[in-house]
Amino acid sequence: MNLIPLFIAVPLGVAFILALLGKFKEVVSDLLAALCTLSLAILSFVLIGQLKTHGIFVYTVGKWTPPWGINLVLDGLSLLMLIIINTVAFLVIIYSVSYMKKFTAKSRYYALFLLMLAGMNGVVLTGDFFNLFVFSEIAAISSYALVAFGVEAEELEASFKYMVMGSIASILILFSVGLLYGLTGSLNMADVGRMIQGRRNVLLSFSMTLFLAGFGLKAAVIPFHAWLPDAHPSAPAPISAMLSGVLIKALGVYALMRIFFNVFGMGLQLYWTFMILGCVSMIGGGLLALRQEDLKRLLAYSSISQIGYIILGLGCGNYWGIMGALFHLLNHASFKSLLFLNSGAVEYSTGTRKLEKMGGLSKVMPVTGATSTIASLSISGIPPFNGFWSKLFIIIGLIQAGHFVLAVITILASVLTLAYYLRMQRYAFFGELKEGLEKIKEAPFLMGFSVIVLAIICLGVGILFYPVMKIVLEPAVEVLQEGIRYSSLVLGG
Repeated sequence: MNLIPLFIAVPLGVAFILALLGKFKEVVSDLLAALCTLSLAILSFVLIGQLKTHGIFVYTVGKWTPPWGINLVLDGLSLLMLIIINTVAFLVIIYSVSYMKKFTAKSRYYALFLLMLAGMNGVVLTGDFFNLFVFSEIAAISSYALVAFGVEAEELEASFKYMVMGSIASILILFSVGLLYGLTGSLNMADVGRMIQGRRNVLLSFSMTLFLAGFGLKAAVIPFHAWLPDAHPSAPAPISAMLSGVLIKALGVYALMRIFFNVFGMGLQLYWTFMILGCVSMIGGGLLALRQEDLKRLLAYSSISQIGYIILGLGCGNYWGIMGALFHLLNHASFKSLLFLNSGAVEYSTGTRKLEKMGGLSKVMPVTGATSTIASLSISGIPPFNGFWSKLFIIIGLIQAGHFVLAVITILASVLTLAYYLRMQRYAFFGELKEGLEKIKEAPFLMGFSVIVLAIICLGVGILFYPVMKIVLEPAVEVLQEGIRYSSLVLGG
């Protein structure tokens, strides 16, 4: 279990080496980045067996036991996030080998990418509030630079807007951390959780509100979503996949789950807050996506809608609601990453993101067309693909909790999702091939490899949903259902 710090140390070390490489041997930087992410992805799967055998594991830095020292915590929830983050990161790096050839300073791109990866891994492993803030800043600052990597006017503007909104979120989070430290004298999550159990006062409520707003901004939940529709379309396609597939979940949704379920403890008001925010995001994001003509902008608004499903499921508070939320978190990482990578392949080959300039692309880009269809069906909740099960579990959770109106709204939101993805497919891939697109070729092999693997995951997880639930998701559900018992599991006693 001393392997846990490798999730932070390895990408940080490799990022440092890549930054020194500069333009020396592009192939070396490709290989280093791919090997780094592959090793972390494999390691995250290896830890499934270790966690099952040993249970929750607390790694103490410098042998200083919590709450006095810094600690990293591996439990079912953090392991689920590690699997998602590092698997998607590996496939995105493989895709980037071909896609990023049109940009200069490829090694610097990889260095920033691995800094972002180290930050996300740190966020899901850390056991104290201050390091949660530090790691989220490492990931966020790297992502600001990556959004602006093409240094075109649109990208720089989007990055600046993203940075301003991200900085506001960071100030809110840091202020809340300082408030908690002033109230408890501790920064350790488990220790803070133990001290505030059963306590509720104005300052604690204010701290919770700041955390909700700060991490809600990072998760791009409506009404905190304004930065996302610009940042995601403007970034290079592999970065769009990372931002939507994993970053908003690691820096936003995961932090909300960990803090509110395991530190503060959920109550009726918080459950309703989550459900209302989830419902508004789910419907609002879907309606905004329906009228988009820019392919990547449509996908960006769709991300807001899909995050809404996750927040709504968490708000149910019961087994099926939480299971559906975590399952959808896993599924969204696969099908949304796939859709953004496909949008990159389309832009790479056609030079446009406008839907009205596309048409019949399946005839000349069969791999991109087929995998995009799989992803569209998955995200719309069509069986036997993975999105069907996660949406079904969320609906079951809502019915079980007696929220029948919300269950109906969730079904209607899924129909809305199907509507705008069918529209996207019709304009981009179906029908007659538009004039001037006859000579378009399929994306390079490595880009195709990543999208095929993600399409297989969408179908495979849908068919093998039961083993995925039992092996990967149930340990994470248990962590959230145990709630504030997290404190005694980390600190002992």
